Amino acid sequence: MAGSVLALELAHHGVASTVVERASRPAPHRELNLVSGRSMELLRRLGLAGDIRRHSIDPDCTAEVVWLRGLEQPPVLMSTLPSVNQLRTAYEAVTDGTAPIEPYVLLPAAELTGRLRDAVREHPLIDLREGWTFTDLRPEQGGAVAVLVEAGTGDRHVVQATYLAGCDGAQSTVRRCVGVAMEHLAAPVHHYTVYFRIDGMAGPSASPLTIITAGLTLTWRHDEDLWIGHLPLPADEVTMVDPMAMLKGRLGAVADTAEIVGVTQSEEALRVATAYRCGPVFLAGEAAHRFRPPGDAVDTCVGDAVDLGWKLAATVNGWGGPALLGSYEDERRRRALIDRELAARALETRSRFGRLTAAGASREVLAGVLGQEPPQLDLNGTASGEGAGSSGVVWQETGAPAAGQVTTAPGARPPALRMADGGQLFDRLGPQFTLVDLTDKADGTPLVAAATARGIPMKHLTITEAVVRARWESGLVLVRPDQHVAWRSGAVPTDWEAVLDVVTGRAGQEHVNT
Repeated sequence: MAGSVLALELAHHGVASTVVERASRPAPHRELNLVSGRSMELLRRLGLAGDIRRHSIDPDCTAEVVWLRGLEQPPVLMSTLPSVNQLRTAYEAVTDGTAPIEPYVLLPAAELTGRLRDAVREHPLIDLREGWTFTDLRPEQGGAVAVLVEAGTGDRHVVQATYLAGCDGAQSTVRRCVGVAMEHLAAPVHHYTVYFRIDGMAGPSASPLTIITAGLTLTWRHDEDLWIGHLPLPADEVTMVDPMAMLKGRLGAVADTAEIVGVTQSEEALRVATAYRCGPVFLAGEAAHRFRPPGDAVDTCVGDAVDLGWKLAATVNGWGGPALLGSYEDERRRRALIDRELAARALETRSRFGRLTAAGASREVLAGVLGQEPPQLDLNGTASGEGAGSSGVVWQETGAPAAGQVTTAPGARPPALRMADGGQLFDRLGPQFTLVDLTDKADGTPLVAAATARGIPMKHLTITEAVVRARWESGLVLVRPDQHVAWRSGAVPTDWEAVLDVVTGRAGQEHVNT
């Protein structure tokens, strides 16, 4: 998935690429992927949001999450995720810019992969080699050489690239070739995922359902009449597993009539690569980080691809300096480490629930413990402070905004506001840098001219609406291609050339606004 988004991001900026995809068609993954509102904002920039949404589950469907001490026990805690249309209505009432402009999407993993693959296949700037296999690489002066094996013929091809991005998943060949290790937060735990149907065990509603109980997580795919069971394996059972016996052990006699549709084995791993770059070679997506379950990493993968894509494009197009590509690892690895900690907390909540259940804790005690935990799903995609933070390619200010505050502080995702004509402010941002000019006399005009004279593409967006001026806080706000703020000021700066040096990666971070 990350590779498709990366190629489409590069193409968005006019840069051609070659995508090598070993599978001739997307794997038939049956899990549902949740794509948060923030990721949908990023995909909307690429013209992908509409097609992805058309292939998602019914936008009027809610989703239930139920915690049980046992399958025959009453619920300890039930929570309902609002439907897409419910959130869309709620977002329309939000006027302070805190809500994303797109609600989340829930769709089968294979559908998400397929939509992105189709977009890649159809784009004239992308050469998609389906069924080809990447086998080796070597960094060279001015680029990298990749070795590919062609589908069908088995012919070996050597391809010269200026840059190479490994988006080849948890068992990344690219990562192995450059010798980058994975840093584990804890010892991996093996899991079996069993896809099955059982007569008389239909889901309780025409909506997705997740049941969490000791030693078992069940997901009901209402659209396929399918149950998906995630079962942890003891270390001594990893190579000797009978899926039917496992189901019977967890579900009891009801599993006697189970029809097993498929089985996969995986690790419950919380791993982040020790480096995201080795010369001209980069890691992105699950080649750079691995969480459990894998679907929880969709937002991190999209963020990697967009960040790396626009920075590679800026470098290839000649206006990005050396520090710009260097900031990819700084920004995205920090993001992965945060997401890993959040994933670990969610997994520990489930483990603690199982331990307390085994110890005989009452429903009331269990409900109290769960009630103290943060939500396990972030539908908006902004709860953990998504942004560029202290990156070396944003203009640093003294002080920091309050936690959770939507602001135009450098590094932040700015307030997403609806304009008076009903359109979205984010839709008016350009594909490259955008100088949002909220001054009375378009004071940013000479600033944009100076950037253009240096070959830095920059859109000049003048806005006079009072609500935007109030929420965006400064008269001049420079927004990056990924919708993060790079710089802001209440007046025309006297050091604009220095600002441009910093935000394009041509200077060290030596300038701080006070």
